[in-house]
Order: sequence, then structure tokens, then C-alpha cells
Amino acid sequence: MKHEHVSSEPFCLACGSTDLSFWANAKDAEYLTTDETFKYYLCRECQSLSIDPVPRDKLNLIYPANYYSFSPDSQGNFLKSGLQTVKQELDKGLFKKVLANIPGDAINVLDVGGGVGWQLTLVRNIDPRVKLTQVVDIDAKASAIAEAAGHHYYHGTIEEFETTEKFDFIILLNLIEHVAEPLTVLRKVGQLLTHNGYILIKTPNHQSLDARVFRHRDWAGYHCPRHWVIFTRNSFRRIVQEAALDVVMFSYTQGAPFWAMSILFWLADKGWISITKARPAIYHPLFPFLSAFFAIFDFLRKPFARTSQMFFVLRR
Repeated sequence: MKHEHVSSEPFCLACGSTDLSFWANAKDAEYLTTDETFKYYLCRECQSLSIDPVPRDKLNLIYPANYYSFSPDSQGNFLKSGLQTVKQELDKGLFKKVLANIPGDAINVLDVGGGVGWQLTLVRNIDPRVKLTQVVDIDAKASAIAEAAGHHYYHGTIEEFETTEKFDFIILLNLIEHVAEPLTVLRKVGQLLTHNGYILIKTPNHQSLDARVFRHRDWAGYHCPRHWVIFTRNSFRRIVQEAALDVVMFSYTQGAPFWAMSILFWLADKGWISITKARPAIYHPLFPFLSAFFAIFDFLRKPFARTSQMFFVLRR
């Protein structure tokens, strides 16, 4: 069952514990949707970070119309710089590895938080066995674009999504950290998974160098106030086990966007550059150059360091 809390006391969104210690204050330095300051707490029980207060009733505010995943050109300068092409090739390589382990002549794929469905298009182009592609996302405007690309679309949360279909491949890339009840989400996608299916999850890691350097400087991995729970490798394994799932593959991967935006936030705080609602950090002209540099930096140190993004492949 999900963790139940009746008081206003901060608690860990991952495990439900109230044994917390203050970690950092953060604000929306990226999209400037609110002036509110949020607190992140470290759970002494599982080592996850949780936001307080949880802005459950402010989704329309904190996810603005120019949010990076809400349009086909969603990556902005990141896409135009060519870095998005590199990212897509890396994603395709990982998708191929997972798909190669799925038996059968027809594969159903679900992308939770998939926006306009560009990741599903990649998957469909990789494997001709892919037949049904389903997006679940809270962006109403993405529906027409996703459906025009041949994907089914459900406007809402995965918790609300009901279907008689089962899925062989379920993708949650940078999604699980956005929810208030990650255990509930993992259990739901586990129920939607076929017996031989796999779940691919990408999520931030707060035990990284950039997270330490920018801990009190609006670290971009907080993605404040949109990242509500931030895991470590061990804390995520713990919640996966509680959801009756198994980790069959794990790897750290580069967190260049977190490095790049954290530096842009610092420069903006010094008054040396400008970040506005109309031009968030991801669209700043320095962003692709900083991202390229730190992508190389993270790839070079990835074999021996804990970087700020993690991949997990799960199965029942």
C-alpha cells in the first residue's frame, strides 16, 4: 500500500519516513514560474531527497507552455546544436539492447511522460515488431502531435491511466522523480508489464560531484520545483524491491545538462547573464557549449565516478 500521512510534517516521498535532515533551499531558477523557496530534505532511512512543500496543486503553474518536453522542438538550442542527435543515438543504443531481450512477433511500448512521442518514434524505427505505441502525459497540447505520429495518447497521469493492454517495454525517462508517490507509480507500471517485459528508467542521482558543488546554489538536478524526489543508486533499488520488481541492469550516465544549467544559474545570480521566463536556461546560447564540454567530462569519468544520471532496467 502507499505511504499514508495525515500531518503537515515533511516526510520522505520514497519510503515514508519522517526521520529527515535539512539538505538545501532551492527556487525555480530555470523557468522562473514562482518566487517561492522550496526545501529539500535528506531521508536518514533511505538517503533519498524529498521536496517540501510538494506543489501538487500547482502543475499548471510549474510546467509552463515552453517547458522543454512540451513540443516537437522541445530541446531548443540543445536540439539545434546537434547534441540532441548524439543523445538520440545513445538512447537508440540502449533501446536496442532492451528490445533484443524481448521475445515475440509483436511488441507493445508505453512511454510515461513521453510528451509528443519522439522517443516512441525512435523505438518504432528500431524494431519492426513494435505495433502499439502509447503515450501517457499531462500535456494536453501534445496529444494531436503524438497521434499524428501514429501513437496512442492518454492525457493524464499514469496512476489514472486504465487499459486492457499489457506492454512489453515501458519507458520512464526522467519521470519518476516528478511524482509524489513513486512507489505507487512503480507498482502501476509493474501491473501493466507483460511477463517477459522490461521497464527502462532514467532518473537523477544526488550523490554526484555537480550535486555537491551546487548543493546550495540551485543545483539543476533539483529541477525545482518539478523534481519532488531524488534518489541514489541504493535508495532506488530499495523502492524497486518494495514494488516487487527486480533490477536487471544499472549504469550511471552523463549529467551534462545539470552541469550546464547549474553554471548558468550561478552566472545569472551574479548578474553576468540573463535568464527570463521567455528564455529559460535550456534556451540560453551558452547552454549547448557548456553541455558539450560537460558531456565529455562526464563520459571520461563515468567508469570510476557516480555521475548525476542513472539508468535502470527492471522486470517483474
